Amino acid sequence: MAGFQLAFSNHFKKIGLPVPQILAHDETMQYFLLQDLGDTHLLTLVIDGLTEKVKDYYRQVINDLVRFQTKGIKGLDMKAAYPVKTFDKRSVFWDLNYFKYYFVKPHELLFDEGELENDFNALANRLLEADSGFFQYRDFQARNIMIYNEHPWYIDFQGGRKGPLQYDLASLLYQARAGLPQSFRDELYRLYLEHLEKAIPGQAKKFEKYFADFIYFRLMQVLGAYGFRGLIQRKSHFLKSIPPAIGNLKQLNDTSSVEKKYPELYRIFMQITQLNQYEEQDIPAGKLTVSINSFSYKKTGYPADTTENGGGFVFDCRALPNPGRIKELQDFTGLERPVIEYFQDKSEVNRFMTETFKIVKQSIESYLERGFTHLQVDFGCTGGKHRSVYCARQLSDFINMKYNALVEVRLRHIDLEKEKN
Repeated sequence: MAGFQLAFSNHFKKIGLPVPQILAHDETMQYFLLQDLGDTHLLTLVIDGLTEKVKDYYRQVINDLVRFQTKGIKGLDMKAAYPVKTFDKRSVFWDLNYFKYYFVKPHELLFDEGELENDFNALANRLLEADSGFFQYRDFQARNIMIYNEHPWYIDFQGGRKGPLQYDLASLLYQARAGLPQSFRDELYRLYLEHLEKAIPGQAKKFEKYFADFIYFRLMQVLGAYGFRGLIQRKSHFLKSIPPAIGNLKQLNDTSSVEKKYPELYRIFMQITQLNQYEEQDIPAGKLTVSINSFSYKKTGYPADTTENGGGFVFDCRALPNPGRIKELQDFTGLERPVIEYFQDKSEVNRFMTETFKIVKQSIESYLERGFTHLQVDFGCTGGKHRSVYCARQLSDFINMKYNALVEVRLRHIDLEKEKN
């Protein structure tokens, strides 16, 4: 890996592409001092609003992308590329399995392993049919485009390799957090084809043939990344990116023929579009919102916190008496009278709730005093149906009664909602 930054940067700089200059490096080429491009990237600007100036930046970026892909590959020393030098079947399967193991399986989506493997092979073969003699930037998206001196500059091309064109444009146009409207995507797509046709006559038609497949492939790759960074590493930025990525997938499913080409993938995609636990919370300004969730440790795991807090209290209810083991109570939930009366007669449950009230009350009063706006409290049990549901409801009632208009309570029973759907 050492040296790729120097080789790539010097090459791009030499042919006039706007990348940061390397000012110095150590003898091992593990540490570099780069030109400071400030802290404004294109994603920040587009989230604030798709103004005409931001649109102009995107139009310039499209032109630069074609230059990176077609001119940037000429004379580029690919020996420095890391972790792979070319876009090949093995690297395609890395991304497909990233999606499978970090997004599909953690959400317990239903699929047939053999049929999914068939679809993975079909998609990989399809992607590898595309012309592959270009520089593939790999992570060409607005967060890696700095705006410096009123012009776009480009960073984080360390995953670059020799590969097809379509992946980078899909990365830019379908970036989840950017939320580009389809009309502007269409404009940028046409502009890209114009620049590409000028650079390599006849290439635009070949590009169009495979573009839709690369959009799906890129979305699968980023969902895998969001699953790993968000669900495993609990980083709120990636959790926040899941809802718009699902929105992109939903829009594509309505307009493409993926059901016929990749039926098992389509089955998974349809289940993904029905996930609702990542909906970004609209937190009222100036008021404390307490989000209370019940969940199943075995089925859904810890609920995501899409706010900047990154999570809050998680209370394990599995040490409490379990009505799920009592035949007469199995079909009821923690919201129904037979189970409620069962818990009310248990002194250990009452002690558990009393201590929970004390702990959460301390945080609520501190948060109110300090002007905080969000607290999340989660209750988990084995199935997410009895103990966690009862406890979440009890806390909700307690907070509503004690704090009334001072606190807004949002109560969700994640696994009960999942069963209804």
